[in-house]
Amino acid sequence: MAYFEEVKKNFGFGAMRLPLKGPSVDRAKVCEMADEFLAGGFNYFDTAHGYLLGKSETALRDCVVKRHPRDAFVLANKLTEIYFHSEKDIRPFFEKQLKWCGVEYFDFYLMHAQNARNYPKYRRCNAYETALKLKAEGKIGHVGFSFHDKPEVLDAILTENPETEFVQLQFNYADFDSYKVQSRKCYEVCRKHGKPVIVMEPVKGGRLVRLPDEADGILRALGGGSNASYAIRFAAGFEGVFMVLSGMSSVEQMRDNLSYMREFKPLSQKEQAALLKVRAILSEADFIPCTACRYCVEGCPKQIAIPDYFACMNERTLYKADGSDAYRALAEKGGRASDCLACGKCESACPQHLEIRRLLREVAAQFER
Repeated sequence: MAYFEEVKKNFGFGAMRLPLKGPSVDRAKVCEMADEFLAGGFNYFDTAHGYLLGKSETALRDCVVKRHPRDAFVLANKLTEIYFHSEKDIRPFFEKQLKWCGVEYFDFYLMHAQNARNYPKYRRCNAYETALKLKAEGKIGHVGFSFHDKPEVLDAILTENPETEFVQLQFNYADFDSYKVQSRKCYEVCRKHGKPVIVMEPVKGGRLVRLPDEADGILRALGGGSNASYAIRFAAGFEGVFMVLSGMSSVEQMRDNLSYMREFKPLSQKEQAALLKVRAILSEADFIPCTACRYCVEGCPKQIAIPDYFACMNERTLYKADGSDAYRALAEKGGRASDCLACGKCESACPQHLEIRRLLREVAAQFER
């Protein structure tokens, strides 16, 4: 299914979790991954200035833009709220993004992570109108937005902005009927408004790859693909979904994803039934549903490695691993969980709407005794 003629297939390369070499992006690996991605017949790359603190954009410039013809790839970027404070800030920031990415236009441009809290700022600063002007100037191909909130908020945004062309949603089998994420209901709002959907977090930040033993056994019994394959194919099989993004961080992940998305086949009834069982197990599991997007870390005054600490906690609760050594190693590099000032910046930035301050207290109680 293709709503936009420049997009070749329904699978995209998300550049939030590129492979690292120390503090820098491993460009050699990204070049290898990008080349295989394009050779496989795919062409959609997705980035944002906040991804890897700006390193994602320049990595795509060096590994994709400088090495391949402009018509060989499609590039999506985003306007994030922390990078503008008034309407006059938007166009200069956009021009910087073009420079950072090394292009003259973006094929897709998104108002980033819309929700009830930040949407009024986008409206007050005429962000949507500015993006549409840039589209009229030929600097943007398609205007849309990514979304993290309740379906009624999504409905209001689409009603007020009927000219937007697509919506990017967190959509996976674990969050399908989640009270906080409400993937299914948000998807239904998009269908009501006739808006194509781009899926983000189809494997929930890797959470649907490494599953608890019981859930993992159910998928292994199918005798088919990887855990990631079932999650991505679940999302890609819905009517109106024209793109599924995967934040790949290794060549192996890339090759696995390409192996089943080159000739995409929707889930069978047997596979769908297996995912229902896995979803039930996950709904009862005591784990922190963090996707490691790291938005919470960017504004933390104590530079607490929040997603990493949550990973330590999940290792202990889900897999019965101790996690203490990993916690101590992280605490030596930055703030401890108990250093949290309870300022709340992390919670306002969290797309998963986690009660981070409370969870950090629980982490501290577990690992700082």
